Amino acid sequence: MADTPALPAVNREWHLLSRPVGWPQPEDFALVEAPMPTPGEGQVLVRNQYLSVDPYMRGRMSAAKSYVAPFELGKVMQGGAVGEVVASNAEGIAVGDHVLHFFGWREYAAVDAKNAVKVDPDAAPLSTYLGVLGMTGLTAYAGLLRTAAFKEGDVVFVSGAAGAVGSQVGQIAKLKGASRVIGSAGSDEKVKLLVEEYGFDAAFNYKAGPVGEQLRAAAPDGIDVYFDNVGGDHLEAAIGSLNQGGRIAVCGMISVYNNTEPAPGPRNLTRLIQTRGRIEGFLVGDHYDLQPQFVQEVGPWVASGALKYRETVVEGIENNLEAFLGVLRGDNTGKMIVKL
Repeated sequence: MADTPALPAVNREWHLLSRPVGWPQPEDFALVEAPMPTPGEGQVLVRNQYLSVDPYMRGRMSAAKSYVAPFELGKVMQGGAVGEVVASNAEGIAVGDHVLHFFGWREYAAVDAKNAVKVDPDAAPLSTYLGVLGMTGLTAYAGLLRTAAFKEGDVVFVSGAAGAVGSQVGQIAKLKGASRVIGSAGSDEKVKLLVEEYGFDAAFNYKAGPVGEQLRAAAPDGIDVYFDNVGGDHLEAAIGSLNQGGRIAVCGMISVYNNTEPAPGPRNLTRLIQTRGRIEGFLVGDHYDLQPQFVQEVGPWVASGALKYRETVVEGIENNLEAFLGVLRGDNTGKMIVKL
């Protein structure tokens, strides 16, 4: 094993103490000191530099059966992370390399080399591998192009459009030839960002009036694609404006994640019969085969500035929980990142 530089005696990591009911509370979590991990055979020790916090993590805090196992009580949570290898017990990854992995919510992580992906900090800022060039970006790419079967000339509506996924969906649609792209966001500042920086044709503040009315004003001829990050009234509004043969890709429904009772479904589902519309949920994990194509196409857009991105950066492992709660509140513009 390569020489290990001097390391702290302890590793700080976030544990889930109890399963939140409704809105997560600080007492459901604890930042604890744990022994510094030692990489075993085939493992590397990573000093995490950037951590990802994402809405889907709220689901893992519940015990309900879902597409991914719940976080275990009393144990460190998980999430995307990127960092520098400080010790290696594995072929092919050396001290000084940078890797992307899934053992966030902690300062240091011992990671199986097979679960670590080398990334190039010279090709793009390290944080982008958690966002615009990472799982977030692939989610936007796969959901729009494969699940929603986007085609040139489509009118596209994106909810949560100032978020990490939504902002990329809208821009990819424009770059791919959408005739019109509309976004919804939760503040006038974000609406301005969508139009002036991300190139959306129209955007509205969903807090300023009924979503259905605002969508009809922004898309008087209807929509062909809806990329859903919010659910609730946004989904109902999109169904109401769906054109014949319209497609809805359901990525997330952040509006209902903290509900303690099931949210009512859209009241206008019969429109799907009239429009021959389609609603399909998707998970990015089912579309990793698109990763090479995604990087090949989107990488140059990011490098050239054709595809713009924002990050909201919170500093310090001690603020990891607050950053996560901020995502649920919609405090972030673009990808929420924790810098260690």
